[in-house]
Amino acid sequence: MPPTVQRRPLTDQAAELLRARIVSGEWEVGSKLPGETTLAAELGIGRSTIREAVRTLAGLGMLESRQGAGVFLRSITPPDQWPRVLEAEAILHVVEVRNAVELEAARLAALRRDASDIDALRRALDGRSAAAHAGDAAFVDADIAVHRAVVLAAHNPVLSELFETFVPRLRAALLELIGVLDLRSEQQPDADEHRQLVDAIEAGDADAAVRISRAHLDGLADALLAQLPG
Repeated sequence: MPPTVQRRPLTDQAAELLRARIVSGEWEVGSKLPGETTLAAELGIGRSTIREAVRTLAGLGMLESRQGAGVFLRSITPPDQWPRVLEAEAILHVVEVRNAVELEAARLAALRRDASDIDALRRALDGRSAAAHAGDAAFVDADIAVHRAVVLAAHNPVLSELFETFVPRLRAALLELIGVLDLRSEQQPDADEHRQLVDAIEAGDADAAVRISRAHLDGLADALLAQLPG
């Protein structure tokens, strides 16, 4: 009985399980894989998840989808970049959530900030700069402190609670991001964008705050997408 998917994200798990079955020699190169319905039943997941997993492996050159014919095995050899692809996709999920939380936080912060919020934002920026040479973990913590200060300046307790719940996953993703994109804290990645965001909040320019925050997150997403094959 083939193993079933038990942990999230389901698409990554399904892709990894399919890859393991390919590497084990379950199917010969050039052969047709079972249909979506069969694979979904074997793995205990939905057809849409299987479809995304097949798309991932097709992007890696291991599978080939032929319209009207099905999915065929192209290569058994797992690519060297497989762990990197999974990391990039997982971090992209976090970036999507950051868009949902941080864009609204930036907008509200520009509308509701007070003098103490601006002081806190400036201190957080200084802390981020000071941590530039202190190693990845220290830099990530200082970076999160800036975003936390933005959220607090929004003066929405529910938004703050949501952000704090999300922080552990955010921290893990940022640490992974430094490795995936070969960033190093001493380069102070995106320092100017963070400073511009704080300037926009201080000026009460909600549109600029949202635009700067979106550009920052879109830049991360684009860089991660560039890591994915196809």
